[in-house]
Parts: sequence; C-alpha cells; structure tokens
Amino acid sequence: MRLLRLRNEIFKNDVNALVVCKPQNVRYLSNFSGSTAVMLITKENSFLLVDFRYYKQAKNEVLSSCCEVRLSSDFFNDVKIILNELNLNKVGFESEYLTFEQHKSLSKKLQGVELAPFSHIVEDLRVVKDENEIEKISKAAYISDKVFENTLGLIKLGLTEIDIAAKIEYSIKKMGAEKTAFDTIVASGSNSAMPHAKPTNRKFGKGDFIKIDLGVMFQGYCSDMSRTVVLGKADEKKIEIYNTVLRAQQAVLCKIKKGMKFAEADNLARDIISSAGYGDNFGHNLGHGVGLEIHEAPTLGSKGKGFFESGMVFTIEPGIYIEGFGGVRIEDLAVLRDDSVEILTKSPKELMEL
Repeated sequence: MRLLRLRNEIFKNDVNALVVCKPQNVRYLSNFSGSTAVMLITKENSFLLVDFRYYKQAKNEVLSSCCEVRLSSDFFNDVKIILNELNLNKVGFESEYLTFEQHKSLSKKLQGVELAPFSHIVEDLRVVKDENEIEKISKAAYISDKVFENTLGLIKLGLTEIDIAAKIEYSIKKMGAEKTAFDTIVASGSNSAMPHAKPTNRKFGKGDFIKIDLGVMFQGYCSDMSRTVVLGKADEKKIEIYNTVLRAQQAVLCKIKKGMKFAEADNLARDIISSAGYGDNFGHNLGHGVGLEIHEAPTLGSKGKGFFESGMVFTIEPGIYIEGFGGVRIEDLAVLRDDSVEILTKSPKELMEL
C-alpha cells in the first residue's frame, strides 16, 4: 500500500523511477531496519540493494512481494545496471537527503540518465500514520512513562544531572526499548532555562526546577515527552510559571481538531503565555511530528504550513525559559483521531514537589 501511494505521487511527474537512500524512508517502504541500503522504485518493480553485512537481514525482513533484495558492492553502479535492464532514463532522487558528494557520485555513475530532484516525497506520506505505526509509537510512549515514573524516586539532593540522565538511559534499555530516541535532557536550576541543555555535573539543589526530556525508540518508532518537577517546595514564581505553561498546553490539547491550522494551535498557546507576561520566554515552536524520526513533519509553529489531519502524531510542548532563573516545559505525545486528541504519554502533569 505504501509503495502504491508513493508510485501515485512519483509518476504524476515526468520520471520513470525513484532512488531512495534515507534510512528511515527505506524502512518505511520496505521494512528493512539496517542502516545502509538503497531502494530503486519503478512503475512495476522495487529493488532493495544491500551490501554483504545486511543481505541475510534484508532477506528476513523484506517481503518478496514488496521488493527484490539484491546483494550489491556498489549501490549506484547497480542502480545503473537495473535502469539499463529496464530501459529507464529519468530518475528522481531525494534532494534534501543526498549530500553534494553523493549527488556527484550518483551523476557520475548514472551518466546518460537524467536526474530529477524530489523534495520530501516519502516524508509527506509518513505524516499520517497507520494503526500499526501508532501502536508502536504508543508502546514507546508507555515505556517513556514507566521510565519517568521510576526516575522520580531517584531524584535527591546532591545528585547530578548526569547521574539521573545515566539512570534514565539504563532504564530505557531495561524496559525493552531499542535505544534512546535522542540524547536525554536533565537540566536543573538555571540550566533548565536552556531548552536543549546537556546534562552536566551540576548538583541538584533545594527548590530547583528539574526539567527532564526523554524519548525511546521501539521497533524503529520514537516517543518524546518532557516533565518539569521541583526539588523541595516551589516558591510563588515557580508555581506561576509552571501553571502558565500547563494552562497553555491544556488549552491547545482541548482545541485541536481536524482541519485546524498548525499556526492557529501555536498562536493559542503563545497568546496564553504572552498574556501572563512571558511571551519573550517562549522561543521555540509548539511542537513537531514524531515517528521513525524524533523530529519530522509536521512543524507546529507560527510559520508552520498546513493543518491537522486524522492519524497525525505530534508533540505539544509549550515552555517558559528565564535566563538565570530556570525553565519549564511540559510535553506530551498525541495522535489526532478524527476530531479528538488521544494523549499517548500518561505521566502526571500537576506540579510535583519532590
């Protein structure tokens, strides 16, 4: 079905084949989970080229009805051979993925073949998930929730950000995930004012905001969630900031529906944060798509083009970040099902004072 949908898009254009190199796109189209391969898709055939390291794996993972697996020691040269066999002379390629050097190599190997750039042609198909994909993302979200739950009891005065990040990443593997979906963020005190802070040797102090952003990969699919807690008693300013972010996030989650523009959702959260006096402290987009990649289409921001569709999986993650003081982000992973949002991450969101 995925290949059929792709072919319907490819052959609206004046080309007779498409070369796919991006690993996530190869996996989406073929189920091959290795890191190195090239697919060649024509109107009637599909070929997966892999080297010796991955040949047996590809034969096990890829349905023969999906594509023919071929052993290759030179991907682009073998693409040329297949094109000659099929008498094809105009081929599309992933313009956003291929590097300049790779494009030079492809052009050299495919002399006499016209190359046509395609932008996000497979990624656009990946935006709306099927039930099998949503099930895998839901499992990844479940693991994230359990890891976060286990982590709360480990946070103590004097431990460092690196201490907790290491425990989180160990727990992720123990819970059955393949790996982290991205580098785990544990940021405390003034460090929490950095949206993508790296864990340091800073020790947790009384009254600190502790921001945790974690994600796992399960069967190729990612999860993403953030929670912010306070170690000890939260003062009035911390409570105000936290509740402002929570109010903004809940307002958006309640309003999202099919056909709503991405920019409208972003503006809704931004207006609430701005009206509380923190507009300049929310400097990133409201959210992003999640799937085979941790950051993929759609982009939920003021400049985001498009609108919500049923089957989209995305984060909603407003935040407030104040340099020298600290920051709060509350992030959930959600899927839109017709006109209702199902939140896949279930961890509590009321302010936790540990």
